[in-house]
Amino acid sequence: MRRALVVISALLLGAFVLQFVFAAVGGFTKPAGDGAYTLHSVNGMVVIPLLTLLTALVAALAKAPGRLIGLAILPIGLVVLQALIAMLADGFTDASGVSTPLSLTIGGLHALNGIIVVHVVVGVHRAARRLAGPVPADDGVAAREVEPA
Repeated sequence: MRRALVVISALLLGAFVLQFVFAAVGGFTKPAGDGAYTLHSVNGMVVIPLLTLLTALVAALAKAPGRLIGLAILPIGLVVLQALIAMLADGFTDASGVSTPLSLTIGGLHALNGIIVVHVVVGVHRAARRLAGPVPADDGVAAREVEPA
């Protein structure tokens, strides 16, 4: 189950990498219509929350320390915060829907929070790898430390 935690946390990290790619796709789509950020939205509101819940569940089943289980569930809260930041930024556009300095500043917090959540997921993955222990050698022989000559 601990090896499964490593795999699922790697998948979660991969989903976050894709999230940044999908944000760039939306940002560079010309003309930018309502669907420019569809991949970003679906990944952020469906795939990432499901993988986060699965990661936390697998961490609990793997009898991971409580701190790791808590860290594994934290991205759900940060994803909710992402949605709130995006809605708040949209709420501060002007009457014609044009960005204002305030809406752009709030939108910048969306990107900053994205960086923070990726940092959390990297921490989950690293902790999962430590918890799983060393990976056995391919030939079935335990890996040995080489003593310096």
